[in-house]
Amino acid sequence: MRIGLIGVGNIGGTLARHFVRAGHEVVLSNSRGPESLSELTAELGGRAQAATAADTARSCDVVVVSVPFGRYRELPSDGLAGKVVVDTNNYYPQRDGHFEQLDSDDATSSELLQQHLPAARVVKAFNAIQWQHLRDYGRPAGDPARIGIPVSGDDDDAKRTVAELIDQIGFDAVDAGPLGEGGRKHQPGSAPYAADLRTDELRALLTA
Repeated sequence: MRIGLIGVGNIGGTLARHFVRAGHEVVLSNSRGPESLSELTAELGGRAQAATAADTARSCDVVVVSVPFGRYRELPSDGLAGKVVVDTNNYYPQRDGHFEQLDSDDATSSELLQQHLPAARVVKAFNAIQWQHLRDYGRPAGDPARIGIPVSGDDDDAKRTVAELIDQIGFDAVDAGPLGEGGRKHQPGSAPYAADLRTDELRALLTA
């Protein structure tokens, strides 16, 4: 699979390394341009290349968005039509500025992203795990100590695609529900957020 990453900080860079090790090709992009990613692409080897965000969106099957939420409107909506878009972002007002719909809980950050990308299939994932644990805590399938990753979205096929990627990098996807209702269950301030729970513990918490 060809996976794009728009934003390659702690979460995006960690996922890029995982995906390459799992045998995927990755296309990396950020706001500073492809030339700023030469060191990371050299580290990742022949399965990695750098591009603009627009080219990344157009050329990949799955695109991981890992930019500060306040900049979500800068994402290239045209190139993401029909694509699975993995939203790793969280809303932090002190960083992103205030969004009335989020402050009033009329919507979640992922729902606003979906509105900006109406033809994409947005799945919320990887937002509730500490990046160091995402890097270090992967375990083989069936290990009772495997960590669960909450996933929410409105498209079941898209969620299955993301769940397969999560399994390949050493974690279990746990379905939290639709993008709005489910997203509220693992956004900042929720019990699973940054808790890095075992799969059985996370499933019990999300279904309680």
